[in-house]
Amino acid sequence: LNTPPHIKPEWYFLFAYAILRSIPNKLGGVLALVLSILILILMPLLHTSKQRSMMFRPISQCLFWILVADLLTLTWIGGQPVEHP
Repeated sequence: LNTPPHIKPEWYFLFAYAILRSIPNKLGGVLALVLSILILILMPLLHTSKQRSMMFRPISQCLFWILVADLLTLTWIGGQPVEHP
């Protein structure tokens, strides 16, 4: 079962579409998508500091902006037409 190349999901699913499309193995793509969402779910649970402000956490700020840039990049890549290698 193959998806036609002209089908493109809505903009809010483009990051997931880019992850799924980047890995040729279907199971690997699904695992990568699940792991990327699981990381976002687990991040608040791993926060153990009593201080909640991001002002004194430059590494966390940097990681946040990297995450935002990654999400925007994946959304842009997901909107590009499919190219076969």
